[in-house]
Amino acid sequence: NPHQQLKAIHIAGTKGKGSTAAIIASILTANGLKVGLYTSPHLIDPRERIRIGRKLVSQEEFVYFLSQMRFQLEHSSEQTSFTFFEIYTALAFLYFSHQRIDIAVLETGMGGRLDATNVVYPLLAVITQISFDHTRELGKDLASIAREKSGIIKEGVTVLTSPQDRAAMKVLEQAAREKKTELYKVGEDIQFRRRGSTSQTQTFYLETTKRTYPHLVLPLAGTHQLINAATAVGAIDLIEDRGIFTSSEAVRKGLKEVKWPGRIEILSTEPFFIVDCAHNGASAQALANYLKEKFPRKKIILILGILKNKDVESIARILCPLADKIILTRADNPRALPPEEIEKAIVKFCGKKEILIEKKIGNAILCAQDLACYDDLICTTGSVYLAGEILKYHRKKEKVCA
Repeated sequence: NPHQQLKAIHIAGTKGKGSTAAIIASILTANGLKVGLYTSPHLIDPRERIRIGRKLVSQEEFVYFLSQMRFQLEHSSEQTSFTFFEIYTALAFLYFSHQRIDIAVLETGMGGRLDATNVVYPLLAVITQISFDHTRELGKDLASIAREKSGIIKEGVTVLTSPQDRAAMKVLEQAAREKKTELYKVGEDIQFRRRGSTSQTQTFYLETTKRTYPHLVLPLAGTHQLINAATAVGAIDLIEDRGIFTSSEAVRKGLKEVKWPGRIEILSTEPFFIVDCAHNGASAQALANYLKEKFPRKKIILILGILKNKDVESIARILCPLADKIILTRADNPRALPPEEIEKAIVKFCGKKEILIEKKIGNAILCAQDLACYDDLICTTGSVYLAGEILKYHRKKEKVCA
């Protein structure tokens, strides 16, 4: 039971939990701690899910611990099958324990109550914004989804939540009362306001339960990332009560140095090329808000690829009206929705706009670049897997050019 040895911050939510986890880990690392970070899914390399500080688990360590687990499973008397996520979670616990980390930052895979990560008894539970995703598994309404997320709330463990829809907040408040624990809220107990922003960096003021930070710099784009940053710093200050003190300088440094690829990331300019992971209505709205604020007059070419069982219509309703041309493609993933099916679902939101289909991602990028003028904007989104393949293509091209 290596998880029993870990001090941990446990994070659930629909939107922003990966970004929040990455920011928390960056700040704690800047504070001089040995920090384990477990997130999912990965963009390019499966080892991205398990890292200490800024380093991924090495290939040698990955294979070693996986083979250890395989030996245990093959010689176990229990005939139980495990999911991909459960195996990775166990591997992360084993690796973190072996490395004697100071603290782990753990992101749930889906939901919370039944998630494989929910075996930990953490220092703090964090719940980021709750919205509609995985509705087949978690429920069709926000209250049902919030009940699953609130499953990470445990007796005696302080809870911090990002701003929530009223229906979701009521569920979290009830869960905190039942577990007899304190619930802190970003927007009430923790206040922030943006001071300025560029296309990739933001500055903001933040007041937590412990301290005031007059000027913080965040190299992540979009107002939603300010919410994630406020939640992350709020979490850092709350674990001070559990014996982990972080200096104000470490907060500033950790925020300034955080990296979380594929989230409204600008890969190039002239034309602008933006890659994002928006895969539900809430994240699509965050992307749309950013595009409307920062590039209100640019012609947008949208490359879209979505997975099966996602709310294609919600994504299309928000993003398609912003685009001048739309290119549909698919990630190299068995769960990817064929472009022809995406077209059927989105055509009613596109008016007379041109919709093109390029089944291979490389061809979709080349098509967009052919269509774009130097002052246009290419935006690709729809899934983490699509973003990962775009980034892989971009890095390969950069190496060739170098």
